[in-house]
Amino acid sequence: MTAYVLADAVWPAVPSGALVLVPVGSTEQHGPHLPLDTDTVVARAVVQRTAETLPESWVAPPITYGASGEHAHFPGTVSIGHEALRAVVVELTRSFSLWAGRVVFVNGHGGNTTTLDTALGQLRAEGHDIAWTACETPGGDAHAGRTETSLMLHLAPDRVRLDAAVAGDTRPLPDLLPDLMTHGVRALSPTGVLGDPAGASAEEGRRTLDAMVSATARRIGAWTVDGRGRLVDPARRSGMVRR
Repeated sequence: MTAYVLADAVWPAVPSGALVLVPVGSTEQHGPHLPLDTDTVVARAVVQRTAETLPESWVAPPITYGASGEHAHFPGTVSIGHEALRAVVVELTRSFSLWAGRVVFVNGHGGNTTTLDTALGQLRAEGHDIAWTACETPGGDAHAGRTETSLMLHLAPDRVRLDAAVAGDTRPLPDLLPDLMTHGVRALSPTGVLGDPAGASAEEGRRTLDAMVSATARRIGAWTVDGRGRLVDPARRSGMVRR
């Protein structure tokens, strides 16, 4: 099935009421071995592949800057913060609503979560038929470890510097979060890695991407939305709404 790319289109080719998928990424450090746009690359790939499974869906240009304040002490990181990101999401949605149908933001950076929850809660209250979902990997490490390294080895192997890969703080994300939110990444890991890239492979990255795409397509197809505007898997319907 063909995925329609909004940036490549001319306006008469864009139908009213289209389903639009918006990748949401970041420009932030990903250790000494992965590029700054890793989150954007992953979100864009998930959106592209998901759109290929959904009829008449459109791939919007990605949001390439996010809320990355926890990475601010690493050169190269560019963060627009929560308020600016919220404004971007709100204004994009209001603009999409002039011609699109449903809009789904597909998020590749965990630091954007609070912003998306707040913005989409407001937008759904305004009556917009939108939702968001994350590029999640159950059991994956937190940042620039084996999970993201495998994904990038699959998606952009020429941009991965494996000879520079090192392990960082390998504690699970729930254990890291209190210190991460208080002190930032650099206090926990001078290299910026939260996890261990050892053992990463393109094949593991392919399987991980396949799982992300399947989950995203399943959530969009079911359109079960929680109070924060998040799409959830069809089996988890308690407290959710359908529209």
